[in-house]
Amino acid sequence: MTGEKLWDGRFTAGPSALLEEYTQSVSYDRALYRQDIAGSKAHVRMLARQGIVSDAEAQNLIRGLDAVLGEIKTGVFVWKIAHEDVHMNIESRLTEIVGEVGKKLHTGRSRNDQVALDFRLFVSDRVREWGDLLRELIGTLTDRAGENIKTLLPGLTHMQPAQPVSLAQHLLAYAFMFRRDADRLTDADMRIRISPLGAAALAGTPYPLDPESVAAELGMNGVFANSMDAVSDRDFALEAMFCAALIMMHLSRLCEDLILWANPSFGFVRLPDAYSTGSSIMPQKKNPDVAELMRGKTGRVYGSLMALLTTLKGLPMTYNRDLQEDKEQFLDLDRTLSLSLRIASGMMREMGFVPEKMRAALSRGFLNATDLADYLTARGVPFRKAHRMAGRAVAEAEKRGLGIEELPLEWLRGISPLIEEDIYPALDFARSAAVRESPGGTGAKSVRRQISVLRSYLRRGRKDDRKKVR
Repeated sequence: MTGEKLWDGRFTAGPSALLEEYTQSVSYDRALYRQDIAGSKAHVRMLARQGIVSDAEAQNLIRGLDAVLGEIKTGVFVWKIAHEDVHMNIESRLTEIVGEVGKKLHTGRSRNDQVALDFRLFVSDRVREWGDLLRELIGTLTDRAGENIKTLLPGLTHMQPAQPVSLAQHLLAYAFMFRRDADRLTDADMRIRISPLGAAALAGTPYPLDPESVAAELGMNGVFANSMDAVSDRDFALEAMFCAALIMMHLSRLCEDLILWANPSFGFVRLPDAYSTGSSIMPQKKNPDVAELMRGKTGRVYGSLMALLTTLKGLPMTYNRDLQEDKEQFLDLDRTLSLSLRIASGMMREMGFVPEKMRAALSRGFLNATDLADYLTARGVPFRKAHRMAGRAVAEAEKRGLGIEELPLEWLRGISPLIEEDIYPALDFARSAAVRESPGGTGAKSVRRQISVLRSYLRRGRKDDRKKVR
């Protein structure tokens, strides 16, 4: 035996090079080094408070862990596949620095509860970063909405013209989606930050540990209730990944609107140069590649979630090596989501809107038909009857190649003598949007209330007492 493994006492021969390559995780789980060292330092301090190691030993271990952290940050730390993972790489280097006392670091814990702690801290830090990025995007959408309260465009249902809406309300719809996402992350984080340290391998430990003090030092919300569950649980990662999948779905919907609006058939937006590309053969092209890629990467995030769900579905209690497959999926998802959120904020900040194209599109599709029905209903006609009368007006306008607002008064009075000259102001598209002041509606006052709600939400921000591992 080479003596390099921290678990090789019962083995008479070392693993093959192929096995080492297949089982190693240090090539990616080194991303958890901050969380691993923070957890180890909290564990050492607890061991000293409990009299399991001396104060001098604890100080020596913490000094060594700080030295390892410094080496990693400066890039001089040598990561070794032979040490398998981030935990054993750090512990091995620590022992080289501080000597035999380094071998006391692992007292009262297992890699099973250690990795569960590290991963929970890492996931929590990333979830909080996602929340910050979401709030930046919400702020951008809210600001752009404030600039476009009076900008009107066709609102669609079934991808067909429906009613005039303000561009502000359209943008705010996404802002409120992303607010739900941010709130969902905050709620998930409460469950993510539960400390498993002290569960050891699966059955607990005979050492008189104090898991609560470790949890408190690390800013956790509590400790495990069952040691077997503590080391085998990855619900916290799945919940975070599900939240990420929802965020990407919302981003994809936003991108789909932008892709449609950028098409000259709509022409509602001018893509910013910084967030679009050209064609290698067609000089006129300005492609919404960023939005298309974001739409496509949504499937990648879904895949990461489904991969981990599939990994976990057949695992017996308790820890199984299959759980090593959790981190690569999460790390890939994290990179995709974080970059997507940053790009979405920049793209929306620089997006050029074309109000004249939006207004011109209002005249196609009879978007004021409901206003005619509402006009008749306000004069005592039952709505279902008014709806049928308005439908007749649409059919006539379509036959004549006119808008409803262009039909002669004599013809309109033919479907109901209740129609007067004041029908024409009632059919104005701007008025159609302006009168919809019901809660959440597209009227200017309602939109301003929505903006106020979001700005108040953004001012509150994330709670100041939430710690990140540094």
